[in-house]
Amino acid sequence: MPLPDTMFCAQQINIPPQLPDILKDFTKAAIRTQPKDLLLWSAAYFSALSEGQRLPVKDRLETNATHKTDTGLTPGLLKTLHKQLSPCETCSKEDLQKKWKGLCLPVDHLEDLLLLGSFESDIDWMEFFALGCSALGGTLLSSLTFACEILTEDEEGGAARIPFDTFVKLYTYLAHLDEDMSQDHIDKFLSSLQAQAELQCGMIKPLDFSHWEDMDSTPYLSNFTRETSRAD
Repeated sequence: MPLPDTMFCAQQINIPPQLPDILKDFTKAAIRTQPKDLLLWSAAYFSALSEGQRLPVKDRLETNATHKTDTGLTPGLLKTLHKQLSPCETCSKEDLQKKWKGLCLPVDHLEDLLLLGSFESDIDWMEFFALGCSALGGTLLSSLTFACEILTEDEEGGAARIPFDTFVKLYTYLAHLDEDMSQDHIDKFLSSLQAQAELQCGMIKPLDFSHWEDMDSTPYLSNFTRETSRAD
């Protein structure tokens, strides 16, 4: 027959002093991040916490965020990945897969991005980050706008400035993936922005290049669309 429940008095129960704060922080993080799989995300959260790593937690709740059908990404999730993986210029494929899964993102779509970028074991993080922005943006310049908004140190709703050197790397990488983008167009675009960046202490913001949008309004990264369709 089952053993009776053991009764304890309050004096016999020892609650670790850190437990209330740990559970409070965890609860706030879960509410902000809204993981699709709470148990999977919780395992990644406490694993990172125990190892002193950056937590898989969004900065704030994305009330209007829409998960893209191609990657499952939102700007907040991509920013979280950036904080986790950007301290080093490169990351291993295994580490990226671990962080991606920890945010409950679909693994098959990660493989699509890795295939598109022809990444192997060591991944240039900013190149992968650029592909993540392209999955959010749909067009080249809207992708760069997302990059500015994610990388900026300006307050939310501000100018979203980033260093021009960073912008050049992201733009050049994505532009070279577009088979229809000529080197002359790339050079002309960057040259048109350089003088403005110099006036802004080497910084660039979306407002500086938004007037080019009418020249870049077609859906971007058709190769990505084809690869995704083939995988499906």
